[in-house]
Amino acid sequence: MKKQKLISIGLVAAMVASLTACGGNGGNGDTQKSANKDVPKFDSLNVGEDYKDLKADIKILTNRTDICDTVYKEYAKEFQKMYPDINITYEGITDYDETVTLRLTNGDWGDICFIPNKVDKSEFANYFTELDDLTTMDAKYNYMTEKAFDDKVYGIPNGGTAGGVAYNKAVWKAAGITELPKTPDEFLNDLKKIKDNTDAIPLYTNFSAGWTMGAWNDYVGIASNGDPDYKNNELLHQKNPFTKNDENSGPYAVYYTLYNAVSNKLVEDDPASSDWESSKTKINNGEIATMVLGSWCVQQFKDAGDHADDIGYMPFPISVNGKQSAAAGGNYAYAVNKEASTDNQIASMLYIKWLIEDSTIFDDEGSIPEVKGKDLPAALSEFNGVELLSNNAAVKGEEDLYDKITNDAEVLSGDDPVSEVLEGALYGNATLDDIMNEWNDKWTSAQESNGVEVK
Repeated sequence: MKKQKLISIGLVAAMVASLTACGGNGGNGDTQKSANKDVPKFDSLNVGEDYKDLKADIKILTNRTDICDTVYKEYAKEFQKMYPDINITYEGITDYDETVTLRLTNGDWGDICFIPNKVDKSEFANYFTELDDLTTMDAKYNYMTEKAFDDKVYGIPNGGTAGGVAYNKAVWKAAGITELPKTPDEFLNDLKKIKDNTDAIPLYTNFSAGWTMGAWNDYVGIASNGDPDYKNNELLHQKNPFTKNDENSGPYAVYYTLYNAVSNKLVEDDPASSDWESSKTKINNGEIATMVLGSWCVQQFKDAGDHADDIGYMPFPISVNGKQSAAAGGNYAYAVNKEASTDNQIASMLYIKWLIEDSTIFDDEGSIPEVKGKDLPAALSEFNGVELLSNNAAVKGEEDLYDKITNDAEVLSGDDPVSEVLEGALYGNATLDDIMNEWNDKWTSAQESNGVEVK
């Protein structure tokens, strides 16, 4: 049942030298390379006014295989009303993070991609165009620090998402649940009520999809302790961060919730045979009661059947001093291929700017708009009384320390560590404390190897 671990991008360059790229117009070679001085700053572009005669063929890699040939194609057509000579092609990729991580090293992956999660910040400049400076971008757009390094922005999120739990309101009501849970144990008790009183799967892990397991890592920061400084600063210097505390909050509480849901058989019978695409329909029609994913999933679940009004979204069930918090962060971030031709880089930036400023993409996907000051999506209507926070940036000189420690420790990075929790509970071959103690040891070793002062 164990899935193959994603390989760090720094280790795969030699492996992909012989790969044949799957089309696209991002260039290789001297004739296609452009100096950054020839590419304008992102903020300076006026979409619909500048470069009206630009001719380019750009290719975009996306994880949205379900809509890349329909909805996304319509966005491209709308953009072409202003720029008829910029042709846009989308390529949908199922195993997105691993596939694109490999293709980046070859250089011939197209013109725009979502930055894979495994690319460290210190590597951004190796693959992506510097779009603008952080100060300028942060004044206008949300979540700019996430894909910036050394005060330069290399990626722009496709809007934002809040961390919580998707659920079928009709199923929860049928189970006799009248109040949403605020602690892990309340959540687990509610899942037990769903199992006892309905035919729905209480919690669907979507284990076989892989990336869905990695989503649990997103709750280790603000959702688990209410502190916007925790993830990028305090955690990195904390001794044994995976140790249980009396309040059942913090990182331990996140994995406690998953472990106990699995060990108490409140999940699908065979996680290895779970299926992401069909799970959307199943939560829509009430066969699944609950899934732990970011708020981006809500619109997809609503669109998957005839019961859109049954889909709700609740805060993750951890409270600190009686208060719940939720993290708001960027979705996958658009980035431009620095090896593409100058015209293709400019065309790509124009299209990205149009998407995040003028298209209907955030309404269509139920995401938090990328432009600051716009209204939150309806999906977050049940977050009344919940403090919605964003992670503070790392201190100067530690911008990529989170990537270094999590990659060295092999925890809080990707789906494999979370899968250890599920497998330990499913097979009974490891207690949660066994797993968390091992993670603490790995964390300590990573801190030592990176010269981190432990406070």
